[in-house]
Amino acid sequence: MRGIQEFTIWILTLSIVYVQRTDGDNKNYRVATLFEPEYESLRLAFNNAATNVNIQEKLGQGRNIIFDMRTVKPQDSFEANKEVCREMRSRDGIAAVFGPISSMSRAHVQSLCNAFEIPHIQSIWDPREPREYFSVSVYPDHNELSKAYADLLTYWGWKEFTVIYEDGDSLIRLQKILETARGTDYTMTIRQLEMYQNKYTSLLKEIKEKHEYKLVIDCHTSKIKQFLQEADSVNMLSEYYHYHFTTLDLSQLDLDQFMHKGANITSMRLIDPNNKDVRNMMVDWRIRHTYLSSPLLGMRAIATETALMYDAVYMYARALKGLASAQNVSTESLNCNKQGTWKKGLSLLNYMKAIEYNGLSGKIKFYDGKRKDIRLGIISLTQKGIIEIGHWTNKTGVNITFTHKEKVYNDLERLRNTTLRIVTVYDPPYVYNLSEPNEKGQMHEGFIVDLLDALSAKLGFKYEIYEQEKRDYGSADDTTGKWNGMIGDLIERDSVNKADVAAAGLTITYDRARVVDFTMPFLNLGITIIYRKPDSKPPDLFSFLSPLSPDVWIYMIAAYLCVSFMLFVIARFTPYEWENPHPCNEDSEEVENQFTILNSLWFTIGSLMQQGCDIMPKAISTRSVAIFWWFFVLILVSSYTANLAAFLTMSRMNVPIKNAEDLSKQVLIPYGTLMSGSTRNFFKKSNMTTYKRMYAYMSANEEKVMVGGNTEGFHKVKTENYAFLAESTSIDYQVQRNCDLMQVGDLLDSKGYGLAAPKDSPWIDLLSTEIVNLQEKQDIASFYKKWWVDKSDIVCETEEKDKSASSSALGIANVGGVFVVLAGGSIFGLLVSILEFLWKVGRNARADKQSFWSEMTEELRFIFVRCKSTRNTGESTGKTVENNGVTFNAVPTVPTANKETFD
Repeated sequence: MRGIQEFTIWILTLSIVYVQRTDGDNKNYRVATLFEPEYESLRLAFNNAATNVNIQEKLGQGRNIIFDMRTVKPQDSFEANKEVCREMRSRDGIAAVFGPISSMSRAHVQSLCNAFEIPHIQSIWDPREPREYFSVSVYPDHNELSKAYADLLTYWGWKEFTVIYEDGDSLIRLQKILETARGTDYTMTIRQLEMYQNKYTSLLKEIKEKHEYKLVIDCHTSKIKQFLQEADSVNMLSEYYHYHFTTLDLSQLDLDQFMHKGANITSMRLIDPNNKDVRNMMVDWRIRHTYLSSPLLGMRAIATETALMYDAVYMYARALKGLASAQNVSTESLNCNKQGTWKKGLSLLNYMKAIEYNGLSGKIKFYDGKRKDIRLGIISLTQKGIIEIGHWTNKTGVNITFTHKEKVYNDLERLRNTTLRIVTVYDPPYVYNLSEPNEKGQMHEGFIVDLLDALSAKLGFKYEIYEQEKRDYGSADDTTGKWNGMIGDLIERDSVNKADVAAAGLTITYDRARVVDFTMPFLNLGITIIYRKPDSKPPDLFSFLSPLSPDVWIYMIAAYLCVSFMLFVIARFTPYEWENPHPCNEDSEEVENQFTILNSLWFTIGSLMQQGCDIMPKAISTRSVAIFWWFFVLILVSSYTANLAAFLTMSRMNVPIKNAEDLSKQVLIPYGTLMSGSTRNFFKKSNMTTYKRMYAYMSANEEKVMVGGNTEGFHKVKTENYAFLAESTSIDYQVQRNCDLMQVGDLLDSKGYGLAAPKDSPWIDLLSTEIVNLQEKQDIASFYKKWWVDKSDIVCETEEKDKSASSSALGIANVGGVFVVLAGGSIFGLLVSILEFLWKVGRNARADKQSFWSEMTEELRFIFVRCKSTRNTGESTGKTVENNGVTFNAVPTVPTANKETFD
């Protein structure tokens, strides 16, 4: 079949040459082509490209490329040199050499071409430095490719990864990655791709045991599929593994069987299958090779080196046309055993190195003889096959065009076909393990189960729950740094305890967030203290005094005495409080004042007790004092009554501790927390003196005060004199169901519960987004109410805290204004009584025809010296009259019409 194919191409080429040689300007340029048998696709690509160049007259009218393909053995440099020398000795000589491909043969041919100044053109990767001057390769420079690989890893933020190389050439391609990873921020493991009994299983198992999830693999394209199949056999194609292959031909492989496995499989490619020229060429090849057994048929994508061979022929044709247009180009016979060079070789070489055009592999441009300024597409295997998610250029670096919306959609499609394995700890109310299925057919229920059901209904995944073997939440060992509990299950991911998500009352902490990924918090909480309620304190004998503080009581008694005395004095000053004690005897000259010392005390106390009395003030001054005293009594008694109701209905407790500070300073009440977990780490890492003191106590008495789980801790609180430090959500759950327990003090910190997943889990963003949505719709709040409150069959009476009771006692600052009003009213009454007294003194002085001062002296002597409650209205300064034991100064008899009666 191969002979038929070559014969067909030769007939076509010779017919073209024959027709064109009928013209006198016909010019043919012979080239030497050497290919090893395993590179059949390159040989056919050269054939097709050269034929198209001649048919399309790319060299110009009458100019053609003539070639005689030679097949050489791999790595046979002697045979390759002999074939080139034979072509050079031909009558017309040669204008270029294509091939061979194998490294040893290629190196000798390059040296030979360099000696005779014949351009050597290649389309394969060649890392040799320095390269022969007359060798031109359309394959991108290895430094350029290596930089692209390193830039992509930097863009992804890979700090810990594994490099798997096949041979020494691989290390050259990975040079920039190795240089980048020399920094202290990187952890890089290097492994060689070795087979044991024709398998990679041993290597893969070692990688899995070391928890190496990010891998850069440089190997031949033909080995990739087997590598992935064996990785799948050891469960290494999950969502947490990322395989980046440095080959440029990943698109050629049929990877459909791995599309739904979940692993991230990425690579780069030089050839864009959507390029118009690439599509046209593929169609052209299918037409030409329909009836031939060609390696160019049946490919998912054109191989990079095959397309580059096609570009190499066209590059040569463009350069040769440019040179031929400028000067006469002719070849000549050369002998390998004699000195000599091709005179036009250097000029043709310079034309090729200066050329710039777009081929199947993109823009072809050379700097210092090396192809650079390339564009590499970044590809990824998705559920829709291999797609391009971005590109790289040396100028712009990595540019990911795969939008966030497309990524979310792709992750969501993968999640809908996934069954997540959930690790938890059976801890009510988060997760209950049922003895028989519930109405939903589930063996578990609780707050976390409701949350997972809501997430599952929205995102479409399924899940299965298992309990962590040791019922630990997860903490790191101080010596080995190895994590236990649920966090350990996420990190270790062995075949027995493979966990995709940890769902429980799992606190988000800094240390945990360094080794796993967390969703947004679905509950906010903090550490607090739970303690058994003490017995109620018996009421005090004088508890009725509690509504008012002691200083208020003292001030009130003082006000009572002062107002009583002031009322007595004012009543004696004012003439309107003196009245006839014998209403039937209107001519009686005796008057009486009802506000004696005892009566004044009785009047104020009657008002204070809200009982009143038969003594009522008549003068404006005394009535003013009484009004302000009543106002004072109204406010004070109302305040006392309102406060008294709260005090008498309040159950007072004698709580030995009120906060963490009290707990840390005493030794009678033992206290502790979980043996391992975030609560203990909080005290361990705290810099506050109180918490450091508490951690020192708990560490010194670890066996006595530390517990293995919340259930044990709460039981210890109920049955012993013990205070347990735990997270507020768990304590709230216990307090709702145990009326003999109470929360002590405020929260010591603030944190949240979240779902955890292995690092770089693709599900975290989806779960976080939906958790926020559930919070906004109050669904999570309803779950909390359901499992914390509604499921509780006990309703505990709420009780006021001691500090609330003590702070409710009214102080002088609360009722001080009432005292000011009372004082003001009393002073006002005193001033009015003085004015009344002076006015009456003046009137009596005129009536008695004596001086104002003598009349006032007599009045003051009666008020303050004699202190009598009755007097004769006819008394004067000249005589004294004794009436019923009350002595008055005798005054002339006053006519009845002039007698004054005090009302």
